[in-house]
Amino acid sequence: MSRIGKLPISVPEKAKVSVDGQTVRVEGPKGKLEKTFNRSVAITLEGNEIKVSPVGRSRIARAMYGTARSIINNMVVGVVDGYKKELEIQGVGFRAAVNGKVLNLALGYSHPINFNIPEGITVTVTENTKLAVEGADKQVVGEVTATIYSYYPVEPYKGKGVRIVGQYVRRKEGKKTA
Repeated sequence: MSRIGKLPISVPEKAKVSVDGQTVRVEGPKGKLEKTFNRSVAITLEGNEIKVSPVGRSRIARAMYGTARSIINNMVVGVVDGYKKELEIQGVGFRAAVNGKVLNLALGYSHPINFNIPEGITVTVTENTKLAVEGADKQVVGEVTATIYSYYPVEPYKGKGVRIVGQYVRRKEGKKTA
């Protein structure tokens, strides 16, 4: 049995949750989220608590009900508080700017990189080098952050590139001359 899956999810007053069979809809001040789950999981709403349990004793049911509980909890936290990831750009001439729903990145290539910001995500740029990715859906916030990071990951010799704040980058020593 999953230790995480057994725990009920308490719904704050700010959030409104509805469960229709396998579909869970969560609405709050930061937005609306909806997700349909596998049939191997039973989801019930009792008062202001959501309970998740496996249907049957199959391996998939036991594996999925802890996962489903975590995803629903992330949905509730996301619509109430939201999620935020911060990025930092380091390098001479490296900068970022937001124009409407397009993030413009200058990362030392011969061309600028234009990234279309998905619906429900806000990207703010401060000091031309610090980015904040915010949204209600944890998965989408992480995916956008990873995509921006992948355009120019930090290189280990000079430390140039896009880094996630708090990320440790192992630096290497340069070539030695005799």
